[in-house]
Amino acid sequence: MDHATYLESIQHHSDGLRTAAVAAGPDAPVPTCPDWTVSRLVGHLARVQSWVCAAVADPTGLNADPGRPPKDWDERLAWWDEQRAAMCAALAEPAAPAWLPFGSYPKTVGSWARRQAHEAAIHRIDAEHARNGNTVLFEPGFAADGVDELLCRLLPSRADVSGPAVSGTVLVHATDTGHRWLASIRPGAAPETRPVENGTAGTPDATVIGTADALYRAVWGRPSHATSTGDPRLLEPLAAP
Repeated sequence: MDHATYLESIQHHSDGLRTAAVAAGPDAPVPTCPDWTVSRLVGHLARVQSWVCAAVADPTGLNADPGRPPKDWDERLAWWDEQRAAMCAALAEPAAPAWLPFGSYPKTVGSWARRQAHEAAIHRIDAEHARNGNTVLFEPGFAADGVDELLCRLLPSRADVSGPAVSGTVLVHATDTGHRWLASIRPGAAPETRPVENGTAGTPDATVIGTADALYRAVWGRPSHATSTGDPRLLEPLAAP
């Protein structure tokens, strides 16, 4: 996916999230984020987007501190609108330097655009469930990109690599796009994941299979129709942070 598409996705899914959040109301529970309300969900995304603005403004990361959203619901929505507009403006040049706390990402604005496109999309799912259940279906290419970003960029950056004392491989297969990823799981280490061609994954110890949309939800811990086989302990290190 190109940079312009990521920026369009940020706007599109943030708009969808906002619509669902307003319809649900600030005090509505968010079933996919236990103990969260819609107000907290909106505040979280607004705070993250303010953090991105700071990370782009200071590529050293020394002053990359997020803002604090107002408590009043209407003021919180307005502040979020401001942060989103400021972030999208700050993300205009993909090759510009930026601070990121994730070690496996290039330290550029383009990395933040990709990360924030999927941040908005996944939290849009949460807002939709708070309103009346899931009503959004992700375009297969976008969903596959989100799976790839999590498996190949975000998870290798995790500081906490604790998990079950089990080793093996997991094949993640998007049936509609043909994308396949093979994750190698070892105790005490972050998963090592790479895209693989059809027929080159050998015999994995576990599999996760479904449409790209279903896999996207599954790897991010949202309700999904993806199916898994094999040792379920091998899937634990692939859970989104």
